[in-house]
Amino acid sequence: MSEKKMTSSRRHHLKSLMLGIAKTLLEKETAQIEVDRAAYMAEHCPDLSLPGSTQELQEALKKLHQTIDKVDEERYDLEAKVAKANKEIEDLKIKVIDLKGKFKKPALRKVRMSADQMLQALLGSKHKVSLDLRANLKQVKKEVKEEAADVGDWRKNIEDKAGMDGRKKMFEGEA
Repeated sequence: MSEKKMTSSRRHHLKSLMLGIAKTLLEKETAQIEVDRAAYMAEHCPDLSLPGSTQELQEALKKLHQTIDKVDEERYDLEAKVAKANKEIEDLKIKVIDLKGKFKKPALRKVRMSADQMLQALLGSKHKVSLDLRANLKQVKKEVKEEAADVGDWRKNIEDKAGMDGRKKMFEGEA
């Protein structure tokens, strides 16, 4: 199935439309962030009204320090969460790269093919010489091994050694 290629003028037109839409979305998003920031600051940070006496001023500063400490703890916890998430993301990226690198080797099928067919497949139509692999083998004649010594009848050997005379012969024969 052949796909029609897009003309460069159409591609540039679509690209400029997409960039225009993205620009308006980005402007809306920044405006919404500013509105949200102003609402958050109005809710969490009321206007500072400095009391007249030093005692009230010191208490206000203590409260301010407590809130700073609380916010600092939250910031630290969030940084730890972000660091942990970043580490996990890196580990997953490495896993993905490892998985992309490995692939299963397909199971090879047994193909019965003669030497002529193999050469035909490798060399194509150039191969016309018939190859008989067995023709070049060296001929080897089978040798029949002859028995080294005639053992004889084992029963006769046992009868000779039976009794005291046999044992005496056995010991004399060894000595």
